[in-house]
Amino acid sequence: MTEQPGPGRSRAPRVRRQRSVTEMLLSIVLALEAVLVFFVTLVVYGLRSLEPGLAFGGGALLILALFLTSGLLRYPWGVWLGWALQLVLLATGFLVPLMFFIAACFVAIWIFCFVRGRQIDHQKAAFAAEHPNPGDIT
Repeated sequence: MTEQPGPGRSRAPRVRRQRSVTEMLLSIVLALEAVLVFFVTLVVYGLRSLEPGLAFGGGALLILALFLTSGLLRYPWGVWLGWALQLVLLATGFLVPLMFFIAACFVAIWIFCFVRGRQIDHQKAAFAAEHPNPGDIT
C-alpha cells in the first residue's frame, strides 16, 4: 500500500521543465505580436477594411493562435507553426498596407531571436558537456 501525503507530510516538489533560450525568446516575440494584432484589429475596424464581426473574430482568432503557439514552441512543429504565423502576420498588410513594413520588422525580430537563441542553446550544451558537474566551474 502506498502512503498518500497527508496533513503532516509533504509531496516532493515538482521539477519544472527547463525551457531553451530559443523557446523563451520566440514566445516573447509571439506575445508582442499578439499585442500588435490587437491594435491592428482596432485599426481594421476603424478603417472599415472588414465587417466588424470578421475584423474582431479574425483578430481574436489570430491572437489566440499566437498565444497558443507560444506554449507549443517546445515541439519542432510548434516552431514551424510560429513560422507560419509570421506569414499570416505579413498577410495583414493586404488589409492595412503599413502592416507590410511593421510585420516585416517583427519577422526580422523573429528570425534574429531564432538564430541567436539556437546559437546560445548550442553554446550552453557544449559548456554542459565540458563541465558535467556544476561544482567544477572555476
